[in-house]
Amino acid sequence: MKNGTGNISAILFDKDGTLLDFDATWEPAYRETSLFAARGDRTLADRLLEETGMDLASGKSAAGSLLAAGNSAEIAAAWIACGADFQEGALTADLDRVFVGCMHDAATLPGIPAAVETLSETGFTLGVASSDSEAAIRAFLAGTGLAPRFAFVTGYDTGFGPKPKPGMVHGFAEATSLVPDRIAVVGDNTHDMEMARSAGAGLCIGVLTGTSARHDLNALADVVLDSVADLPAYLAGTPA
Repeated sequence: MKNGTGNISAILFDKDGTLLDFDATWEPAYRETSLFAARGDRTLADRLLEETGMDLASGKSAAGSLLAAGNSAEIAAAWIACGADFQEGALTADLDRVFVGCMHDAATLPGIPAAVETLSETGFTLGVASSDSEAAIRAFLAGTGLAPRFAFVTGYDTGFGPKPKPGMVHGFAEATSLVPDRIAVVGDNTHDMEMARSAGAGLCIGVLTGTSARHDLNALADVVLDSVADLPAYLAGTPA
């Protein structure tokens, strides 16, 4: 482990697969938007999904794939390259519109609200960094009642650059007047861990509630937890 947990005073969370159930939320959204991008051609829609990481039978998105870790602009570009008849800017805007709509009713993973409340009340400054749009993140936090607990929100379109570049972590550090060494980054994907490493974050924490397995995260994470629900105990030095 790079640093002890006692050095950490702020936590930057990924959203999808970390705070909310990835497959339950995104499988129907991706199926809807792929059919839209294919202009109703289901065969093409299925090809768009498969080429960007979805197993059509299970509905699950592969770890590290565009559907698991990419942003709307990256997905739009890939779908157009696969045959979707759209301009990239227009399709990106349409994807963002649908994705924001999905967030209004998206539910947190089990134990997340209690964990977030505990961490906030313990004194940690909390933020969210997602490959989703900033509007979608804010819609999710508002819908779950968690918004007051988070001091910082950044999406792929906020201006700090996409994952796995370090800008989101550096933006959080600047907003909280902390050096990256005092920040823990928590996520379910290798993009999150790569972002944390490149930014010099003090702690890289993987969780198994999203698209990645333990072996996907072990090489990059300082620790891999089953869920964010386990994070308060881990940071307190009393893991279950």
